[in-house]
Amino acid sequence: MTCTITCRVVILTLVFTLFSTLQTLLSSPAYAQTRHGIAMYGDPALPQDFVSLPYANPDAPQGGRLVFAEIGGFDSLNPYILRGSAPWGVSLLTMQSLLGRNYDEPFGLYGVLASSVKTDDARSFVEFTLRESARFSDGQPVTLEDVMWSFEVLGTQGHPRYRNAWAKVATMEQTGPASVRFTFTEPDRELPLILGLRPILQRAQFDTTAGGRDFGASSLEPLVGSGPYVVDSVDPGRSITFRRNRDWWGDALPFFAGQHNFDEIRYEYFGDQAVAFEAFKAGLISVWREPNAARWADSYDFPAVTDGRVRRIEVPHQRPSGMSGFAFNSRRAIFSDWRVRQALILAFNFDQINDTVNGGAEPRITSYFGNSQLGMRPGPASGRVQALLEVFADQVPPGALEGYALPETGGRNARRNFRAATRFLSEAGWEPDDRGVLRNADGAPFSFDILLRQGSSEQQAIANSFIGALERLGITATLTVIDPAQYVERTNQYDFDMTYLRRYMSLSPGNEQTLYWGANGVDTPGTRNLPGVNEPAVESMIRAMVEARDPEDFTAAVRALDRVLMAGRYVIPFWYAPTSRLALAEGLQFPPTLPIYGDWTGFLPEVWWLQP
Repeated sequence: MTCTITCRVVILTLVFTLFSTLQTLLSSPAYAQTRHGIAMYGDPALPQDFVSLPYANPDAPQGGRLVFAEIGGFDSLNPYILRGSAPWGVSLLTMQSLLGRNYDEPFGLYGVLASSVKTDDARSFVEFTLRESARFSDGQPVTLEDVMWSFEVLGTQGHPRYRNAWAKVATMEQTGPASVRFTFTEPDRELPLILGLRPILQRAQFDTTAGGRDFGASSLEPLVGSGPYVVDSVDPGRSITFRRNRDWWGDALPFFAGQHNFDEIRYEYFGDQAVAFEAFKAGLISVWREPNAARWADSYDFPAVTDGRVRRIEVPHQRPSGMSGFAFNSRRAIFSDWRVRQALILAFNFDQINDTVNGGAEPRITSYFGNSQLGMRPGPASGRVQALLEVFADQVPPGALEGYALPETGGRNARRNFRAATRFLSEAGWEPDDRGVLRNADGAPFSFDILLRQGSSEQQAIANSFIGALERLGITATLTVIDPAQYVERTNQYDFDMTYLRRYMSLSPGNEQTLYWGANGVDTPGTRNLPGVNEPAVESMIRAMVEARDPEDFTAAVRALDRVLMAGRYVIPFWYAPTSRLALAEGLQFPPTLPIYGDWTGFLPEVWWLQP
C-alpha cells in the first residue's frame, strides 16, 4: 500500500511530536540525573568509585605541626559577614560544604556533606541529598534544617558575596527525608556548583531564642563547623591554632583520603613581611611562600638552607595570571575619565620598577585571564568575541574591539610615554600652570592619595617610585598606610582614591565576576568591585559566561570580558609568577602529582604531610 502525501505528513508530525516529547521529558526534573559529582560542562572527571583525588596520597602519614606566617591581624572568627576581619583558616579548616572541589579539573565537584547531586540538562534546579553520617564538631548531626537555614541567612544577612546567587533562587524546598531542592529564576549553568560550595553552619549556635549568638555580630567565639579541624586556641590579632578533630566524620570518605594530615595548624600574625621572613629563618615558621623573585635569588643563603634544614622548591601552575596592581577608584571625579587613567598607566615605568623589585625576573600581567586559553587575544576582536562586543560598540571603552595593549616602558619608551600621558591629560582638561602644577578648568590641582595597609612593604616601595614619576607630570600623589582593620573598613566603603588590588582568577570564572565588576558594586558596600566598574558590556559578558552551553561560547565570553576590563583601564597592572616559590622546613612532603592549579587552595596544607 502506497502512503499518500497526507499520510507522510501525519507520520512526520507524529515523529516530530514524539521526538519533542522525549526531549522535554529528558530535560525535565523527573528525568534529571542523580550523580556523585557535577562539572561545569560534561561529566565530572572522576568516576563514582574513585579512591582519592588524583593529587592526594592516600597513604600519607598523619601527625605533626604546621606553622604559617600571615601579615596583618584579625578581630573576628566569622568570615561570613561584612564586619570584622577573620583568619583564612577558619573557613578553610573548620567548615564544610555540600560538595568539594577537585583542583585537577577546571570546575568539578563531588559529594561531601551531600551524598549526591541532581540537576537537569537546563540546570533549572539542583537537588542535594544529605549524607547520613555528616556531623558537626560537637557530635550533632548536620540536618536539612541546618542546610536550609545556612543558605537563607548567608543570602540575606551574610557577606555581599553570597547575595548574587541567592537572588537567583526562586524556591528552596525539602523534597525528601534528606533532600533539598533549589529552583532557579534564570539560566545559569554555574549556579548548582556555586550552591554546592556554600558553607553549612550549625543553626543552633545562632538560635537567639535559646541564648545563641547574633549571626551578624562580629565575634571571637569560634563557629561550630563540620570540617576536619576545630579552633584550639586564639590570641586575638596575633595567632590562632587549629587542632585536628580525631573523631571527624569525613575521614572515611574517599574524597578526603590523604588530606588533612597535620595534627595542628597554626597561623602566626606579623606586622611586616620582613619580620615574618626573619621568623621563618629562625625556624619559627614551617613554610614560606616567597613573592619576590629578587629575594628568592639572593636572600636564601642563611644557615638553615645551607645545612639542609630548609629546602626550596618551585611549583608550576596552569591557572590564569589574574590581576595585581594599583586600582583607580573611578567613582572619584579625578579618575572617572579613561584618558586620565590611561595617562597614569603610561606614567608607570613597569620595566624600571620590575628591575628594582624583582631583578626584572617576572613577566607583566597583560590581561585578567592571561597565561591561559581564556585570556584575550591580541589585535582586533573576531568571531564569537566580536559578535558579543559589537552589540555594545558605541559604549565599550576605546580598544575593546580594536585591541588594547599596555604601553612598552623599557629604554626610550619612558620619554615617549611621558609625552603621550601629557596629551591624554590635556584632552581630559588638565593643564600645567606656570609652576608646572597640573590643574583642571576650575583651578583645582591634580592630587590624590594611595591607600595601603600596614605590612605591604613591597607595594609601598612601588607606590613611592610611582609618586616620583607623577611629579614630572605635575601630579601630587601621597601615600597613606593604615592598620588592617581600618583598611578593610575603608575599602569596604570605597573610601580611597587608589589602592592595591589583587584578584585571583580560576579556569572556571563565573558568578564571582559580578562581585568583582558588577554595577551593583558601585554603591553597595563590601563588594569586591574596588575600581567601581559600571559597564553594561561587563554585565552582559558575565551573563553570557554563566549561560553558555558549550566551552567555545564560554571562552568567547571570558575573552570579551577580558577585553572590556583591560580597555577600561581600571588597574595599573604589575606582574605575576608562573610558578610558586616555596621554602620548606625539614620533613614537609607533598605528592609528586600536582593539580593543574598548582600551589593554590586545595594543595597546601590539604594534601601535605610531615614525614617522621
